[in-house]
Amino acid sequence: MSQKILLDKINVPGIKTYEVYRQNGGYASVEKALKTLTPDELVEEVKTSGLRGRGGAGFPAGMKWSFIDKKSGKPRHLVCNADESEPGTFKDRYLMEFIPHLLIEGMITSSYALGANLSYIYIRGEYMWVYKILERAINEAKAAGFLGKNILGSGYDLELYVHCGAGAYICGEETALIESLEGKRGNPRIKPPFPAISGLWSNPTVVNNVETIAAVPWIVNNSGAEYAKIGIGRSTGTKLISASGHVKNPGVYEIELGLSVYEFMNSDEYLGGMSSDRPLKAFVPGGSSVPVLPAHLIYKTAAGEDRLMSYESLSDGGFATGSMLGSGGFIVYNDTSCIVRNTWNFSRFYHHESCGQCSPCREGTGWMEKVLHRIENGHGREEDIDLLLSIQSKIEGNTICPLGDAAAWPVAAAIRHFRDEFEYHIRFPEKIKNRDHFVAEPFEKVKHLVSKEMI
Repeated sequence: MSQKILLDKINVPGIKTYEVYRQNGGYASVEKALKTLTPDELVEEVKTSGLRGRGGAGFPAGMKWSFIDKKSGKPRHLVCNADESEPGTFKDRYLMEFIPHLLIEGMITSSYALGANLSYIYIRGEYMWVYKILERAINEAKAAGFLGKNILGSGYDLELYVHCGAGAYICGEETALIESLEGKRGNPRIKPPFPAISGLWSNPTVVNNVETIAAVPWIVNNSGAEYAKIGIGRSTGTKLISASGHVKNPGVYEIELGLSVYEFMNSDEYLGGMSSDRPLKAFVPGGSSVPVLPAHLIYKTAAGEDRLMSYESLSDGGFATGSMLGSGGFIVYNDTSCIVRNTWNFSRFYHHESCGQCSPCREGTGWMEKVLHRIENGHGREEDIDLLLSIQSKIEGNTICPLGDAAAWPVAAAIRHFRDEFEYHIRFPEKIKNRDHFVAEPFEKVKHLVSKEMI
């Protein structure tokens, strides 16, 4: 059994309430931090832990905290990014819904480390029931003296609010989130300046993911050095994984980073293998925005080493033969899945969610959706595959925020690893008119038709 840091107490009856959470050691990190640690010492503990941002980017949290401007004299803010909108990812919702006080405790401790007296949790608009759970938890914490003026007699003040977004994926990008929090349209800002210098209301601001902040109490209570012992290499600690698709046991799992992908996929402790006797075809390890990998690159890297659930191992080989851990949205496909249809579905999402500020993304996501729709519905042309590659290459790296990259990467990876499936759709349109064309006749059974036609 792997060590649990975030989900250890999640099944304790009544853990949503302050009383039960407190009886199970809750808010101990706040007491320890305010009574025995300076803010700078707390930042150093998080640095020592090696904790990396769990929202997808994987940037070291302690280093990010150390960038915050302390010299200007302006108020500082901590903003929790709870705008969990990445398709395939639902682990932050799980934490907030079932153990909300863990996030509140992490917000208090982290705000103290940053010298923030006014902090926010920005939650996606579709999580309204979770919003109410967090509001209740904040009120309980405040009534117990852990929020407000002079917390625990330490002289430290903190007000914490939950702000509900309006359901825009783009607001998961930190500067778009800040714009929305200020009451504006959620358009990403050009950087620099970075939020650590000029963020919310032009004040120094740190934006961290729910899971990142929820890990801070354990680090404070047990030390950064102990946290760094968990995991592998620079991928320290544990990671929440949202698992879905064709597996026996979908759900949210907390794993120690460094676990092999094979064990995660097949052991009874985790996903339990494929949901039927259909073979594994592909998987997306980190949410819809990361490259898909075919079966032969899932358990082993291109170099023949075991593929591990870590930032480094999943990206081994670059985008040619690797992917990214991302937000931990682990989506598994068996051989009845259509990669073309799946890629079109992702492109449809990114076209809809583009804020429209950057021309390459605004126009390019629309064209990718149209071309993929054409191929999937039996109207594809031979030149469409290279056209898709051309469009995605003009989006990638040419936008203010990473949404353009997130839209481009899945298309490039799908063609890179499953080009023959795209060719099959174009050359045999009559065979893919049925939406579930690969259910009765998986691609492996008909792919010889593509190679035969090319001879």
